[in-house]
Amino acid sequence: MTSEPNPLPPTPAEKLLADAVREPRDLTRYLHYLKAAHAERLPLAVVPLDAALNWSRANAIWPLTFGLACCAIEMMAVGASKYDLDRFGSGAFRPTPRQADLMIVAGTVTHKMAPRVLKLYEQMPDPKFVMAMGACTIGGGPYCKYGYHVVKGIDRFLPVDVCVPGCPPRPEALIDALLFLQQKIATTGRTLAGRYLGVKS
Repeated sequence: MTSEPNPLPPTPAEKLLADAVREPRDLTRYLHYLKAAHAERLPLAVVPLDAALNWSRANAIWPLTFGLACCAIEMMAVGASKYDLDRFGSGAFRPTPRQADLMIVAGTVTHKMAPRVLKLYEQMPDPKFVMAMGACTIGGGPYCKYGYHVVKGIDRFLPVDVCVPGCPPRPEALIDALLFLQQKIATTGRTLAGRYLGVKS
């Protein structure tokens, strides 16, 4: 019977963060940056700047006004007054891909439409994210076997960050996927360190 090793006592910087940051999710994020900075021997001034930039990016996601089929109705419901996506800082649906950083592919993607979807994605500025919403978008849905005209998953031509299963998914599922994407953005991506210090994210 082996006993688990005792965890290391917190460093003075970790104690300071624990006293200053009361939100557990934010504390986890800051501690992640602190450990990464110590491991990569970065100046600690970069760490809070990275955290602030990723926090602001995660809480100001601008989706593209873009829908293909029936799942787009649920996406519209999320932006309406009952669910109010503005509460999460992501309700500003943008009319042009040059102002958006999230593409929610909501609905069936046919082979004829796929090049247009890819063109819209390429017009979005970096960093950009893709959410596959609905069974048709993820794997072809009811057209999976005999629908020769339907793309069997948009991950064949787009890098998908989050999948929202369902036919169609409920608005609550889309909100949950958005919160997951916000957490992913906030805990990954060392913007300043990667850009100016050559550190890979």
